[in-house]
Amino acid sequence: QVQLVESGGGLVQAGGSLRLSCAASGRTFSGTSVAWFRQAPGKARESVAAISWSGETTYYRDSVKGRFTISRDNAANTVYLQMNSLKPEDTAVYYCAARYATLNSYSWDSQATYVYWGQGTQVTVSS
Repeated sequence: QVQLVESGGGLVQAGGSLRLSCAASGRTFSGTSVAWFRQAPGKARESVAAISWSGETTYYRDSVKGRFTISRDNAANTVYLQMNSLKPEDTAVYYCAARYATLNSYSWDSQATYVYWGQGTQVTVSS
């Protein structure tokens, strides 16, 4: 079992930045691919970004490309999501999720393939 805890959310003005953290504990984090998802009020949860165990492979949804950066520090068992140039439409609860399956282009954004999930952290961007 891998436990995931998100932190770093908060209220920020449009154009501002936040860095989310996803800290893992429990069963070894080694070999996991990790993704960030988000869910806005009244909307379905959607993928945001994902990173492979090595950090060499990353994927982003189109609307965050160039603004968000996913990274990881395996020694610290932590994955980060740096969010810049935030927009009101980025407002959502952000979740991190992990899986042991290899990260690839056709399933990185599939929620069903992620086994472990955090409780989420709220990000609110005011206009």
